Amino acid sequence: MIQTVEQPEKSTRIKPKVKRKGLERAAPYLFLSPWIIGLIVFSVGPILLSLYFSFTNFNLLQPPQWIGFQNYKNIFTNDTLFYTSLRVTFLYLLMAVPIKLIVALAIAMLLAKNIRGIGFYRAIYYIPSLIGTSVAVAYLWQQIFGQSGLINKALLLFGIHGPAWIDSPSTALFTLSLLQAWSFGSSMLIFLAGLKAIPDSLYEAAKIDGANRWQQFLRVTVPLLSPVVFFNLIMTIINSFTQFTQGFIVTDGGPINSTLFYALYLYNQFSFFKMGYASALAWILLIIIAVFTSIVFMTSKRWVYYES
Repeated sequence: MIQTVEQPEKSTRIKPKVKRKGLERAAPYLFLSPWIIGLIVFSVGPILLSLYFSFTNFNLLQPPQWIGFQNYKNIFTNDTLFYTSLRVTFLYLLMAVPIKLIVALAIAMLLAKNIRGIGFYRAIYYIPSLIGTSVAVAYLWQQIFGQSGLINKALLLFGIHGPAWIDSPSTALFTLSLLQAWSFGSSMLIFLAGLKAIPDSLYEAAKIDGANRWQQFLRVTVPLLSPVVFFNLIMTIINSFTQFTQGFIVTDGGPINSTLFYALYLYNQFSFFKMGYASALAWILLIIIAVFTSIVFMTSKRWVYYES
């Protein structure tokens, strides 16, 4: 007789899910806690505190006194240097932004070529951005464009007596605009990445259609590079509005307030212990930057091209 072996019944019990422990759930927040604490303590907290101070009379030595919109009223009605600093900053913006973007794009197009040792050249051209517009560079600029600086000494070799670049109200701001172009490296790298992303087949098709290099630049490079131009434009505008080092180190706001940047004027209020007044100036600057960036965003629909 054949004996049948009974198979053991499989357990149909569903194993209970292991609940995550509280520590495991909190682990991501624990890892993020240094950044969150830093954001609240060093960014969000001071921003909100400055908003409160902007409605007060505060000099650090006495408790802040609530005065409402009086600081803002004084800025717009009684402060002539406020309008001077705005005018200087807008003029600087109109000069520095195009210069920096044009220089960065031109060098990026040169470095986009596949030639021997191109990596070395890219590193060399990026070095100025590592230094940036630091205090050392500002002092160097002062020595180059001073009355007896390097530029005027070079011009004397050709019998030309150069102007007092940083000591003349007509040339001081333009000289500082050139200093902004010194830190083109970051924008150049972003332009370079955008140029590398443009397919070579589009240039080949343009050549077949008889387009010269200038037409290729206008019809192929500029449209496909417009998102990168848009990003660099936004960042350069914000950076230009907050320029401080050049005006403070090179010219100290002079001559005759011709380089009194808005950020420098704001700093002067802090140095005079006018904390409430300076906070109001800072919030006005925030609103001005927001308006300018919003205008660029709204107009971007007409000139920024996205392949999607």
